[in-house]
Order: sequence, then structure tokens, then C-alpha cells
Amino acid sequence: MWGIRFTRSKLYAFSVFACAHLKEVHLKPTQYQNPISETAGTTTNPLNFCFSFQLSSFGTSNIDFPREPKVESFDENRDNDNDDGEDSDDFDGNSVNGLSLSHGVAPDVKKIVDLIHETGRNFLELKNKLELCDVRVSSELVVEVLSQVRHDWEAAFTFFLWAGKQPYYALSLREYHSMISILAKMRKFDTAWTLIDEMRGGRAGPCLVTPQTLLIMIRRYCAVHDVGRAINTFYAYKKFKFDVGIEEFHSLLSALCRYKNVQDAEHLMFCNKDVFPFNTKSFNIILNGWCNVIGSPREAERVWTEMSKRGVRYDVVSYASIMSCYSKSSNLNKVLKLFTQMKSRGIEPDRKVYNAVIHALAKARHVKEAINLLKVMEENGIAPNVVTYNSLIKPLCKAQKIDEARQVLDEMLQKDLNPTIQTYHAFFRILRTGEEVFELLNKMRKMGCQPTNDTYIMLIRKFSRCQFDNVFNLWNEMIENGVGPDRSSYIVLIHGLFLNGKLDEAYKYYMEMKEKQFLPEPKIDEMLQSWVSGKQFAELQVANLKNNQLLDNQLNNRNRVQSRKLDQEKDFLKEPETRRVVRERGFNTEIPLDTIRCMRFSISNNNPECLISL
Repeated sequence: MWGIRFTRSKLYAFSVFACAHLKEVHLKPTQYQNPISETAGTTTNPLNFCFSFQLSSFGTSNIDFPREPKVESFDENRDNDNDDGEDSDDFDGNSVNGLSLSHGVAPDVKKIVDLIHETGRNFLELKNKLELCDVRVSSELVVEVLSQVRHDWEAAFTFFLWAGKQPYYALSLREYHSMISILAKMRKFDTAWTLIDEMRGGRAGPCLVTPQTLLIMIRRYCAVHDVGRAINTFYAYKKFKFDVGIEEFHSLLSALCRYKNVQDAEHLMFCNKDVFPFNTKSFNIILNGWCNVIGSPREAERVWTEMSKRGVRYDVVSYASIMSCYSKSSNLNKVLKLFTQMKSRGIEPDRKVYNAVIHALAKARHVKEAINLLKVMEENGIAPNVVTYNSLIKPLCKAQKIDEARQVLDEMLQKDLNPTIQTYHAFFRILRTGEEVFELLNKMRKMGCQPTNDTYIMLIRKFSRCQFDNVFNLWNEMIENGVGPDRSSYIVLIHGLFLNGKLDEAYKYYMEMKEKQFLPEPKIDEMLQSWVSGKQFAELQVANLKNNQLLDNQLNNRNRVQSRKLDQEKDFLKEPETRRVVRERGFNTEIPLDTIRCMRFSISNNNPECLISL
């Protein structure tokens, strides 16, 4: 296999990192070189190892990366639930979100959030009002405010800059991570790198940059499928004098797989086998990507066979991944076969393995066997967790066995296990009326589980197909609770409006989405362009029709006048000619010309009868 050396591109320093709206308040960046695009001093790799890539259809085979990252397309049928939520390693920096705030901070957070909502898109006014407010800035306050306004990066950035200028307060690592996560999620990567450069401190202060800081950027690049820049950020570990070992390489592979770049991650692993030798964990990351992120049993089997060929040992994580894949694809036979095989090899099943088998049994409607296995699991000293009960509840809800699902939920509550967002999502999918949905939303909040964007997206999509009036109730509730809306929320709402023929409102929300600088979605662009062009054509046709009708009316009026004149002329020719005759006794009358001629003829012929008749 031949390849090319993956070198860093020659990109110079950038300084423009904020929108034009923030000219009055933006940070003054120093001139520096982007760590992920700085030109290497020599031709040798700064990490002393080679990232070689085969010339193929992979996105990583491109050396010259585009300025703007590729936009992740939105699939409206995508299920955002994470069955293995306990293993979620996503980091957004908002560690305060969802936790109770201290007594003095909550009113200040509300005051600032209200200011942001009040000023809208006028960020200069927001800056001036922040200067006049009497809120005392703290780390807890900054992180919580950023969490609540994370979908409006300009407002969040304006507040962040104001907070950093307070004389009694210094921004810490947590606040920087929160802001960098918001900027990177909104594709403002240049601004995020400028903040990272500020975190370096220089000679004046300590460097706040950690490997976690760069990992945030790696994950955000992976989220938009910009694999090249994600790998370039991995190069930056050496720039910041961080150790680069197998754990950091595994973090890169995990980030790639988490956002569906599994093919690129697998290619990267094979290309760097000399620097990072194969081990079970590397293959498990790729295997889990194919199994639980992509959900492809065929690719999972291929990687499973490759592990055996290369002498890489299977462990309990390997079995849990592939059994979970077969469980989701309703292949109960293979799940049970692998379960027996791993026990014969002396590998003790863990909670994830049991969860996969329980889910497969419940999905195949073997509920009693699934409950019996749960009891066996407890007898073996493995306590079931929320994911275990969710593995039962979700298939039961899909099979419309609501009573049995509620019994499992009651048992989970008796064991002091609080339902997760996935638990409620399973019940939301089978509810029919808006009253039931809003009632469960209230119960959900009372139980301490706050609905997320995924919750509202799922419900908006559900009510877009029927009971559309509830969509705007959900939308307003989402805004009131400070959950969003984010880009995906707008896309789902606009699709629902199109589905119900509310094209004008769809266009209104589309323009609102663009004002918030959310990147557009190709399907929506295509639909709206077709609708706008069709509307303009229809308006033009209506205008032409009106003009034609006006011309037709004018022509018709002219034709009527001319026709009336012609008719009058015809009638005049048909009428007998008359002349006025004045009699001796003083009254007159009109006598037809023919009668007068007859009289003349009679007089001339001395005919008295004619005169008597007159």
C-alpha cells in the first residue's frame, strides 16, 4: 500500500475572528500562528511519526483543506438516543448545567439571561447594559450563563468578553472551555483558536491550555467531518509540549468514531501500526464505531474477523460491542451464540453484555426470559442500572405493551434508580395526544430530568404529522425553559411547516435561523428556493392575468360601443323614412314618407277615397 505523507499546510496567522456585529466589543488578538496550521521548521514530522494515507475516497486523502469545514447534513429520521449513555464522553464545558446553583448566583444568572433576551440581536446595546448592571461575576455564574445561551454564540461571546474585563475576576480553565466549546460547535473555529492562544498566557501568566482543550477542538472538527483539521489539531499536542502516546491516539480514534468518521479512524489506525501497535483497545474503538455508531453488522463482522487474523485477543468490551450490534438488528440467535462462546472462553460477562442480551430477548418478545436473565445478573453480583431497565422498557414500548413497561419502570423506581432521558423518550414515542405528552413533560421535570433539544425535536417531529397545533406550544415551552432552539430544532420545525403547507411561516423561521447564523441545511435551501421561485412566478402570472383582464375589459367595452353603433345603423336603415307635416288646425304629426307619396299619387289621380281615409 503506497501513500503520501500527511504534512501540515502552510497557513499564516489570522486575526479576524468575530462577526461584524462585535466590532465594538471584540477581543484584540495578538498576531500569532495557528498551532494546527503553522509551518514546520524542518521537513521532519514534529511528532516523529508519519500519518500516511492511501489515495482513496477518504476525506483524509486531501492535503489542502478547505477554509470552511463541511457541514453535517441533517437526517430528520435520525434517532438521537444513546443506548450506552453511561459511556458518553462528550465534553461541552458546561459542568454546571443541570445542577443546583448557589442561593446568590441564581438571581444574577436570571438577570443576565433576561438582559440577553431583551436586547435581542443588538450586541452593542447588550454590552452597554452589562456595563451598567450590578451583577458580581463569578466562575459559577459565567459557566451557567454560557450554558443557558450556548445556542447564541454572539451573545455568549459578548458576555464572556465583558466578564473577562472585570477587575476583580479572572477567567479560569472551566470558563474558557465552555466558551471554546460554544464557538467550535457553531463553527467559529478561528475565534476559538484565538481564545486558546490567549490561554497560553505568554510571559505574563501561566499557560491554561491542557490536552482537554485540544480534545474539545478535535471533537468539534470530527462533528463537522473535517478529519484533516482534527488530525492537524492532534499534531498541536507537540506544539504545546504535551506527551503524545497511545492514550492520546485512542482519544483521536474515539472522537472520529463518535461522529461517524469510522472509516477514516480505521484507515488511520492501520496506517500508523508501526508507531502505535495494534492492541485490543484500538480495535474495540473501531468495532464499537461500526457496531453502535454506524450500526453495520457486516462491517462489524469484518473487523471481528480482522482481529482474529492479526492475533488481537477479544475481551469483554469486544463481545459487548458486537452483541449490542446484533441485538439492535434483532439477531437473537447470534447474540445467544456469542454469549455462550464468551463464557466457554472464560470471559465473564459484564453489565453491558447482560444489557445487550436482555435487550435482544425483550425485542424478540421473550419478556419472561429477559426478566429471568436480569435476576441471574443480580445473583452474579452485577447490579442492574438504568440502561438495563431501559433495555427492557424500550422494546416493550415499541411492542405497545405499555402496562408491562410501566411495571418495569415502577421496579426501577423502587430500586432508587431515576429514569433517564432515554426512558422518557421511550414513553413519548407511544403517547398519542398532546395532553398526555405535556403531562409526562411535567412529571419528567418533577423527577429532576430536564427535557433536552432531542426531546423537543422528537416531539415536534411527532406532532408535525398530526395535531400540528401542539408544535408551537412545544416551541414556546422550549424557548421559555432555555433549552434552545438550536439548528436542528429549526430544521425540524421548518420541515414540519412545509409538511403542513404553512410555507410563509416556514420562510419566516428560516430567515430567523439565518439571522442567528445557524448554517443552512441543503434540503431546506432547495425547498425554499423552489417555493420562492414558484411564488414569484405565480405572482407574475397573476399580475399578467390582471393586466390581460383589464385589456380584455377595455377591448370588450370598445367592441360593445362599436357593436351598438352598428346595430343602431342597421336598425335605422330598416325603419321607414318619415317627414313632419303641419296641419291647418295647429297640431302636427309624423307621417311616413310612403303614405305621403301615396297621397301625392292619389291627388294627382283625383282619387277621393285616399283623402277620406286620411
